Order: sequence, then structure tokens, then C-alpha cells
Amino acid sequence: MSTALVLLQLAVVLALIFIGARVGSIGLGIYGMVGVFILVFVFGLEPGNIPIDVMLIIVAVITASAALQAAGGLDYMVEVAARFLRKHPNHITFYGPLTTWLFCVLAGTAHTCYALLPIISEIALKAKIRPERPLSVATISASLGITGSPVSAATAAILSQSLLGDKGIGMREIFIVTIPASLIAILVASFVQNHVGKPLEEDPEYQRRVREGLLKPDDGRNEQEKDLNPRARWAVAAFLLGVLLVVLFGSFPGLRPSFDGVPVSMNATIEMTMMAVAAVILLVGKADVKVAVKGNVFASGMTAMVSIFGVAWMGSTFFEGNKEAILGSVAGLFTSWPVLFAIPLFIFSIMLFSQAATVKTLYPVGLSMGIPPLVLLALFPAVNGYFFLPNYPTEVAAIGFDRTGTTRIGKYVVNHSFQLAGFITTLVSIGVSYLIITLLQAA
Repeated sequence: MSTALVLLQLAVVLALIFIGARVGSIGLGIYGMVGVFILVFVFGLEPGNIPIDVMLIIVAVITASAALQAAGGLDYMVEVAARFLRKHPNHITFYGPLTTWLFCVLAGTAHTCYALLPIISEIALKAKIRPERPLSVATISASLGITGSPVSAATAAILSQSLLGDKGIGMREIFIVTIPASLIAILVASFVQNHVGKPLEEDPEYQRRVREGLLKPDDGRNEQEKDLNPRARWAVAAFLLGVLLVVLFGSFPGLRPSFDGVPVSMNATIEMTMMAVAAVILLVGKADVKVAVKGNVFASGMTAMVSIFGVAWMGSTFFEGNKEAILGSVAGLFTSWPVLFAIPLFIFSIMLFSQAATVKTLYPVGLSMGIPPLVLLALFPAVNGYFFLPNYPTEVAAIGFDRTGTTRIGKYVVNHSFQLAGFITTLVSIGVSYLIITLLQAA
């Protein structure tokens, strides 16, 4: 196939990704499917692989998370976290991001941070700490938690048999590499961010809001504890038990039933475990399934599934149809310098707004180029690049929750409050991950 035709197809793919991202919500998946149609019916490419495994895992995990939300489990977890954070207001720049990271590791979705961000903002304001400092790192930490969560769609994509699952990479390796790398990256970013910007009381925007009566100097609301479902803690216990089982089954394949000497796949294990956990949550938490499907957790999860369906299928169709041309032009560069593969991972994550979609789209390309599986695992944090443009929902929410105006978008758009924390966590986590896999290979 001629280079001009390949470039034309690539232009179509990128244009549809851009349009889908601008439309938002399920638009990314819809326009991705338009791309599949054009590649197949106009350019004559054979349809690529549909990411069924990742989509089904999203359904299972989001169903359990939605049941947890309906049972009041998320509110209970937020209340526990809020009590802890309010006891340590002077360390909010460190504890706030670590708390949001832990929430997302356990829940498998960055959208759980919406409940914590206003609490972090108000605690910082009351302690006269510039809210931008903890909010910026906390928002990035939520995304970073996805690459260390045993129940996230991105981790499921990594573990799928078509990617790293049959290359010696399991849950144990992911934990050994991503958890310490994420923690160190968050601490470094928090330390740096704690010295960024003027002190709150010297910030011009804060002074303006105080001067105009929009904010009182002694403001800092004390949120009242919510009336929680008395059975919410049992729902949380059931959900955490499910997460623990996923970790155990992933770390010790011998615990999974075997058929003809082959253990049940990790994809099927996650799906069965989390759907069963959803049933237990509904039972012990006395949750209403009608409430579960109306919550924002379920809506965001289904949006992610549709997006992955369209975009990942389009990416697979384009790559499989032009594999020889693509590998022939860039394979040598990434084979010699595999760390550079972080660049396309980062760029695509900006356009796709999804770690899982980025993994499913580009990791097959990396494997085809001969990039070692452990290196691809070390580069996992690079799929969190969607902080680059300040239009992701978690960033928009953080800006809205900061009543002081210190968390903001700059004049040139890309000079926003999350940029520094985003690059620090990405670079540090990749660096630490590389160090860890080097030690693993030497052991």
C-alpha cells in the first residue's frame, strides 16, 4: 500500500478522534465507529480486533462500583477520608493526593475523586493553604491510580491474553512496578507543588474575591456529616473483598480453576468476581438497582465502554491493515530506544481521553515492534497524558471546586494548574518503573 494512502487513512483516523473528543461523552466511540466504517468500506481494510475483553471487564467493575454507590458505600468511604484529612489540614498537599490515589486504586475509576476534591479545597482554604497546590496533584493522582488499580479497565487491558497477559506479566508484576512508582511520583509532585505559586493571602485573584465580598478571609466551610446508610460499611467490605480476590487470583494463578491444565483467564476471573460482588453489595447494602444505574459512576463507565468500542476498534483496524508500512518506518527507532514509545502513548492518551483505549490501541503496536513486555509495563504511566489539555472532567471539576480561583487555566490554555504536577508524576513514575524492572531483570 502506498505511503500516501496510509497517510490519508491516518489523517481520517486522527480527524475522527479529534471530532469525537470535541463532541465529548460517547461521541468518541461513535466517531471511532465511523472511522471503522470508512476504513473497511472505503479503503477496503479488514476489520481489526474488537476489544471485547476490556469492555466486559468495564461492565463488571462499573456494575460493582455503581452498586456500591447506590448502597452509600462511596459516601461512607468519603466520610472516613474526610475525617482523616480534617485532622491533618497542614499536610493537605500530601495527604489529599494520596487519598484520591488510594480511592481510585480501589475503585478502578478516576471519577471517584469528585467527592473528595471539594473537601480538599475547603480544608486547604481553612488552613490558608493555596488550594491549587493539593487540588492539582490530587486530580493527577486520581488518573495515576488507574495504572495501579487491580480493577481498572486499563489494567485489564494490560493483563488481557492478547497483550501482556501471556508474556509473563501478571497482577503481581503490575503491583510491584506501578504501586511504588506511583507513590514516589505523587510525593515528589506534592513536594514541588507545595512551593508553587504565591501564598494564598498574597494571590491577586484571592484578594479580588475577598475585596468584592465573594469570599471571606476566614472562610472555609465545615461540611456536615451526611446521613449514611447504616449498612454502607458492609457494602464497602464486600467491594474491598472483591478487589482483594482479584489481586489474589491475579497474583497466584494456581488459585484459579484449571481446565485441561490451563487456569481460567484473568479477564473471565475479574468479570465473574466483580459481578458476584455486585450481587453481594446489593444484598448486604440493601441497594436499589434502579438507583445504581442512574448514578454518575455507572454513566461514566458506560461512556468509557462505548469510547473504547469505537476508538480501539478503529485503531486496531488501521494498524492491522497497515502493519508492514508502519513497522517498516518506525520500528527501528523504538527497538533501539524503547523508552521513546512513551511519546506516542502520551500523545494518543491526550486524544483518546482513556488509558484503556490507549493501551488497546498502541500496545499491540509496541509488541509487534519487539519492545520487551516489562518495558511496556514501565511505560504504563505514559497513558495518563490527557491532563495536557484542561478539558478532562476531573480537571474542570477541580477548577470549579476552588472558590479562591487559584486553580485555573492560563492565558495560553496549556499553562494551567495541572501541567507541572502531570509532567512530574508521569516522568518520575516512568523513571522509577524503569529502575524497578531493571532490578527485576537483574534478580
